Amino acid sequence: MNNIKRRWYDEDPTISLAVSLLENSDKSKQIKCAEYIKDKSHSYNIFIPENKLEDSFNYFCKRWYDEDKEISDAFEYLKLMPFELQKETALEIIEKLQELKPC
Repeated sequence: MNNIKRRWYDEDPTISLAVSLLENSDKSKQIKCAEYIKDKSHSYNIFIPENKLEDSFNYFCKRWYDEDKEISDAFEYLKLMPFELQKETALEIIEKLQELKPC
């Protein structure tokens, strides 16, 4: 039996792909996608209490997205979304990253 701990976004291949593409994108694309995730969350009335955002950012950064507060916050919002909205957002992020590729 495999005891590797899976990350929450690895449960679905589409969400996992979106996260992987984000991780391998440059910082400006990551920030644009983070803003998109936050705006979409707010449009669905998904908010994170300020103290929760601060708490989640003030511990030792061990994940790639913890290095930037905007990106870290976006992942908190994405994690709070219902599964179907997570998947929809992941597809939109994949599309957005393709659109943001340099010519």
